Formats: sequence, C-alpha cells, structure tokens
Amino acid sequence: MASGAPQNSSQMACDGEIPGFLDTFLQDFPAPLSLESPLPWKVPGTVLSQEEVEAELAELAMSFLGSRNAPAPFASAVTHEAISQLLRTDLSEFKKLPEQEDEEDEEEKPLVTLLDAKGLARSFFNWLWEVCSQCPKQMLLTAQAPQRQWLVSIHAIRNTRRKMEDRHVALPTFNHLFGLSDSVDRAYFAVFDGHGGVDAARYASVHVHANAAHQPELLTDPAAALREAFRRTDDSFLWKAKRERLQSGTTGVCALITGTTLHVAWLGDSQVTLVQQGQVVKLMEPHRPERQDEKARIEELGGFVSLMDCWRVNGTLAVSRAIGDVFQKPYVSGEADAASRELTGLEDYLLLACDGFFDVVPHHEIPGLVHSHLVRQNGSGSHVAEELVAVARDRGSHDNITVMVVFLRDPLELLEGGAQGAGDVQADVGSKDSPTGLSELGTSTSQRS
Repeated sequence: MASGAPQNSSQMACDGEIPGFLDTFLQDFPAPLSLESPLPWKVPGTVLSQEEVEAELAELAMSFLGSRNAPAPFASAVTHEAISQLLRTDLSEFKKLPEQEDEEDEEEKPLVTLLDAKGLARSFFNWLWEVCSQCPKQMLLTAQAPQRQWLVSIHAIRNTRRKMEDRHVALPTFNHLFGLSDSVDRAYFAVFDGHGGVDAARYASVHVHANAAHQPELLTDPAAALREAFRRTDDSFLWKAKRERLQSGTTGVCALITGTTLHVAWLGDSQVTLVQQGQVVKLMEPHRPERQDEKARIEELGGFVSLMDCWRVNGTLAVSRAIGDVFQKPYVSGEADAASRELTGLEDYLLLACDGFFDVVPHHEIPGLVHSHLVRQNGSGSHVAEELVAVARDRGSHDNITVMVVFLRDPLELLEGGAQGAGDVQADVGSKDSPTGLSELGTSTSQRS
C-alpha cells in the first residue's frame, strides 16, 4: 500500500489463489501469537493515538500480507474485518500514561489517548489469524468479485540525497480495505515528497486515504472529502510532531478514481498530470511561494517570501503548502486544493510525481517519452516509470525521484493508436473548489490488480 520499498504485484483474486494463500499462511501461523512470540512485522512506533489506530494497523497488515503474496482484494478484505473486530473490543488495556509536559504545552494540547503500539499490534495479528482461520464465505465472495484491472508502473530512487524521503501509495482495492459495499468502484493513488525527514511523508501515506474513506462527503463530493482528509492528516501530524519533537513536512498529490470520475487533491509541488489521446491535460497548479496568490496569503499572515537559490517562505522552505512543518505554520498552509474531471474513456494514463521529476522534465515532453518507451517495449508499460526516473536523473536531478504511471487504457492500445502528443498542454479541469481557476538506492514495481 504505502511504500518506500518494493511492492509485490497485486493480482485478481481467483478461486485457486485465496485457498492456496490461506493454506500456506495457516501452516506458518498455526496458532495465535503468545505473549513471548516475536511480532511477524515491524510495529509502527511505540504509541498510537486512538484516532491513528485504524490507519496504522491497515498499513501494518497490508504490508505484512503483501510480503506474503496475498491476493490484494483478499488482503484488503481480511484487514478490514480484523480491524473491525479489534475496534469492537475494549482497548483500555493498551492505554499508556501521558508523558509529563510543560504547563505551556499542556494548555495548547488537546486530551489525546495514547495506546501501546506493540500490544495493539500483537492483539491485531491474533484477530488477523482468527479471521483467516475462519474466513467467512461472504468475505471470500467479496474478495473474488470481479473488479477493474489496473496496470500501475512505479519507480522511486533515493538518487544523490542522503535519505529517501518520498513515499507512495497504490490502492486499487480502496473499497475492500474500508468495507465500502456500494456499486461505485474506487481506486486511490498518491505520491508524497518529504523534507526535513521522512516522518511526515510516511504519516501522510498512511493516513490521507484512511481519513478520506471516513468523510461523509466521500459518497457525494469526493474532492471535498480529499481536501478534508489532507486537513485532518495535517492536524493529526502536527500534534504528533509536537509530542515527539518532529520537524519534517511533506508535499503530496493524490488521485481518487470513483467510477468514471477523476478527483485530484494536492499540497505543494508534487504533481499529477493526465494524458489523453497523446495530449497533456493540466489538472492542477502547484503551490509555490512565488505564486502571487500564495505570496499575498503568506504576507497577509505576517510572513515573507524571499529569493535565495529559489523562492522560499520565511527564507527556509521552497513550498508554500505542506503537511507538517510545525514551526512554519500558518505560513506553510495545510489546506489542500482539489479538482474533479469526468472521464470519457479516451484518457491514456495519469502520471504522479514529485518535484525531483517535474523540476527537470516539462509536462509537454511526457507523452513523447512514454510513447517512445512503449515502442521499444512492444506495448508493455510495466517499466515506463523506471525509464522516466532515469530521464530525470540523467538531466541532473539530485533530489529523491518518484514516478507513478497509472494506465487508464491498455498500453498496447495506445501504441497501436500512435498518439505521441504534439506538445500542447490543455488546462481543463474546471473545479469550483480550486482557487487557481483550474476546474536504500531505488525501488521499482509494476502492478496489475
């Protein structure tokens, strides 16, 4: 799901895959974990707030099950069921006493219930074992139901930076993971570009989509749900940052496809672009300090924008909106922009990437680069992200680079159509919600799910 490490290919669950996985899983884990048993997967930190439990355990389970090649729809379904079972129990046994804080901090901080992450994880793995050992027939039917297949090519490299601070999410099984049973298919994709550490990017990659799933607007106004999800994630991370003395931040961009509608939301300068019949369709305007509306907003708050090696907020950050950056709030805003677009079936693919890519590869070159790759690979798009990352690196990008290409049509069909793009960029989203007026060394994976 969220990742800065290789992801296993996701495949459609079929009659043979799930029983085969379950047989192997239950052979390896024939009984619940005892208090002395080592946990089978790394625990997310030492404590979790009550509000963080669901998202963090979902990430824990999906990473663990993915490492064991569980069919993605099944992994999502059992994860949802195990979390639901755990949350019905009394979690008070996992409560930890709050650490002593300064009086000044106590006045600012809300009452937050902190839970022992290791104890929660142990209990959760036992619920996961329980669900897998019983495996209700309805869950099997849900996991085996036909769903849209997605080809997603992802590649991410640390490049010349000391640390890898990017994270990405590819979640075609959004409905399964959050128990959504309506008739609308949903798939979620995101890239987060951290700075000052990886904590904010990692947090956003775990919590933004979970927060979106629980917004009432998800069913009626998904773009609004995404905006609210970014805001809530920022608020939660700021309290975590104060509690744990973290100073990192992250830009981010996400795409949620609901049925035949594309919804995008973003903070900062990570970007998503759409290619349709070989032409680039501009979906968004990144948040940079030199944008006149952003500069005016910052100055109205009492901050300033200055030109150093680039335009920076208060002489520090080169982005004007981000999750985190606790010491630069409110100048660096956590309010995301969002936009929506109806899909016609003529769209080729989405490309999501961080500024390590877009700083050196202009949008209008993307169709030609992708088309050339498809020609050389005889219509296979599985490794197109790897080539795009290599292009950015060869052009002098020293930053972390993450590229995700989500194909909306079969790459072979794109190759047969011969659409290379003429270099034109169409600005065409038209959302009333967007103030812009636009309505480790490396990891790689391709996914079909």
